[in-house]
Amino acid sequence: MDSNVILQVRNIEKSFPGVKALDRINFSVKRGTVHALCGENGAGKSTLMKIINGLYKPDAGEILINGRVVEIHSAMQARMLGISMINQELNFVPEMTVAENFVIGNWPTAKGGRVNWRYIRQRAKQLLEEADLPYGLDVKLKELSISDIQLLEIAKATAYNADIIIMDEPTSAISDKEIAVLFGKIDELRRQGTSIIYISHKLDEVFEIADEITVMRDGQIVETGPIDKFDKSTVIALMVGRELSQNYPKEEVPLGTELLWVEGLTSSGAFDSISLSVRAGEIVGLAGLVGAGRTEVLRALFGLNPYQAGEIWIDGRSLRVRSPEDSIAHGLIMLSEDRRRYGIIPVRSVKENVTITRLEEFIYGGRWRRLKEIERVEELCTRMNVKTPSINTDISALSGGNQQKVVLAKWMIQDPKVLLLDEPTRGIDVGAKYEIHKLMITLAKEGKGILMVSSELPELVGMCDRIYVMAEGKIRGELRRDQFSQEAIMHLAVGQ
Repeated sequence: MDSNVILQVRNIEKSFPGVKALDRINFSVKRGTVHALCGENGAGKSTLMKIINGLYKPDAGEILINGRVVEIHSAMQARMLGISMINQELNFVPEMTVAENFVIGNWPTAKGGRVNWRYIRQRAKQLLEEADLPYGLDVKLKELSISDIQLLEIAKATAYNADIIIMDEPTSAISDKEIAVLFGKIDELRRQGTSIIYISHKLDEVFEIADEITVMRDGQIVETGPIDKFDKSTVIALMVGRELSQNYPKEEVPLGTELLWVEGLTSSGAFDSISLSVRAGEIVGLAGLVGAGRTEVLRALFGLNPYQAGEIWIDGRSLRVRSPEDSIAHGLIMLSEDRRRYGIIPVRSVKENVTITRLEEFIYGGRWRRLKEIERVEELCTRMNVKTPSINTDISALSGGNQQKVVLAKWMIQDPKVLLLDEPTRGIDVGAKYEIHKLMITLAKEGKGILMVSSELPELVGMCDRIYVMAEGKIRGELRRDQFSQEAIMHLAVGQ
């Protein structure tokens, strides 16, 4: 074994019911390098990393650290061996404070075995200052946004002085400015000899920071080597096993009547005087930097957050939205940016996740119409192109892209008029993104209206008919397709 190799896995295999997740994987990482791991959702990337981090036990194969075979049975043991991981799906306790978050699972104690709160607070303050994060020590995580929690997870992972840091989609919910800070930290860690395994679907990032790249497909390694041997087109072709004919499958769709009209919507401290509209067949973007108020607008429209003033009209009818039940009853639904927290029930099957919003459809005369339920779910999963061994498979066993398609299927059972999509392709690979985009076009052709929040400017430019741009809780401008450019959007997003 090369003495410069810090981590090596040999012939790793892992299966789940009905799925061969990893098939004889051989993979190695050199000391002081950034090794990018690319592949579609379901390729096996996260499964491999969870094995290295002790969250899963492999069915076969071995792991070597510095040439020595080790068995890793838990994340705590992995940490003792010098491995730290930022998970793609953020796992946190909403009721815990920022300070507590830094020591969860590894509570420092003082004399008598009591928790050393003084040390915890001092350490948390130090870590926040080093990462230039402005959060109070006693703020509960439930009060923070997904991007805030993502930044805390990054700070926590880099605080353990680990020799190997696994970053699974670390930039999926943070701004360009915060990404630049993270890349600076990665460069610093690389110079110190720390090895980074970097998983991202954003190939621009991969080619900016990686030294080496490994591409996975269908649970196997298909190619590995120095980054300068690859280009983006090659990586995409290796990931999906096919050429994608174009980045965005946008089509011109005839526009119909106004399905959503919002005038003067205001929520104290979140956004002010929001006015927008969406027509049948139209995909409208809501752009802006993190903290601009985009998600808060969608949550208010869906009834998750209160608003103090303004009017909402859906398909010509005025509506006072007090809860999600109000919006759903009038044909307006929402996909949350936090799929795991708000979109799915992880311990339930695909079937149960799809039918949860319309159980009454399958009850007749006090009896459960199971065959009708199965037929309806299979029809929707086929339409959404959900890849699952069975509709009875736990949704947690599916890739992120397929989980997102199940969430779409859950709402399609309601036959909605307007879809609010908050970061619909966050953490999804290029192949699954393309499928989600095609589904959006199909829905637009069916006469549905879509209001989409995305932090990826190329996605907004590639998919939308119009774009509203927000900054500091207000809409700063509206752009038509012939006015689209990333520069124009950013100009408005920074308040110009």
